[in-house]
Amino acid sequence: MNMAGAFTEKDSHNIELQDVTVLVVEDNVSNFVLIARLLGYLGIHCEWKTSGYEVVEYADLLPKLDLILMDIRLPYEDGYEALKKIRSSPRLTSIPVIAITAEASMEQMQKAHAAGFDGFIGKPINPDRFPEQIQQILNGEPVWEL
Repeated sequence: MNMAGAFTEKDSHNIELQDVTVLVVEDNVSNFVLIARLLGYLGIHCEWKTSGYEVVEYADLLPKLDLILMDIRLPYEDGYEALKKIRSSPRLTSIPVIAITAEASMEQMQKAHAAGFDGFIGKPINPDRFPEQIQQILNGEPVWEL
């Protein structure tokens, strides 16, 4: 997508981003606002949950869900516990879940991979890189970046 928001020929194979719904599981308001603005810039609809607690119940209420961006360190139930529940839900098992964490290290990335996350994005989020990362994920390309 170019800066004016128009699709270029290179982007023509991409899914229609206006039809995408992303659930952001993030307890830090500033981080959520940044993510929501960047997703909004792409035309993506964004839902917000502040903890991993009851994330499956919340996600099941959404009419459509294409991606879950999950902070690892969350109150009540961390991202790993929430991921286990998501993977055991028949409706959500195929939804990509990407770990987003300030604990961005090779060790944490490997732990997230072993736990079953579909990708990893380290914080602080790079606003110049994030839209491209999301497009890659939505096009089925893995993103594992510190």
